[in-house]
Amino acid sequence: MTDKDVISKFDHTLLKVDMTERGIDELCKEAVLYGTASVCIPPCYVSRAKNNLNGSGIKVCTVIGFPNGYSTTESKVFECEQAVKLGADEIDMVINVSQLKSGNYGYVQSEIKLVREACLGKTLKVIVETGALTESEKRTVLEIVTVSGADYIKTSTGFGFGGATEADVRLFSELSQGRIKVKASGGIRSITEAHKMIKSGADRIGESSALKNP
Repeated sequence: MTDKDVISKFDHTLLKVDMTERGIDELCKEAVLYGTASVCIPPCYVSRAKNNLNGSGIKVCTVIGFPNGYSTTESKVFECEQAVKLGADEIDMVINVSQLKSGNYGYVQSEIKLVREACLGKTLKVIVETGALTESEKRTVLEIVTVSGADYIKTSTGFGFGGATEADVRLFSELSQGRIKVKASGGIRSITEAHKMIKSGADRIGESSALKNP
């Protein structure tokens, strides 16, 4: 796989609290220049990104319940509905890790299903924050996300308990056996690191600085 092939799987991301409109515009320009899969930006910038990328073929991805995931299910559903109306093509939602670790698996599954419905057929990626989970919890959450109808399971927000690891990507890829795709995200700062994640089984890469680093 060439570097260009790898970059075509990038969700080029800008989610820093101190970002500016100019930053969003620059992100979109870079996405078009390099040919990434999407830009991943906050909900308040979905319309701006959509206008910037009009006709480019680059998808607009936004985040729901970000970064902590413990907003109410109703809030996440509303966020998703609004994002789709504004033009989002892809949704990256954060699960309620607290509910997962409390053993309330039905809550987590139900929430994902409701957001899935609110996506209206748009791509749904579910962020599970692997760095906060035990090995057993990783296996459990993979099954929950898979049966809930999501398109991807995503390793982390990049704002919490560490980032993506080859081991976690490989675990999800091998256990899912093609039933769900894997997005590696968090701490991927070079194209070389992205190659490793794809070799481990990732289908999409979340990055904010890897484009210009070999």
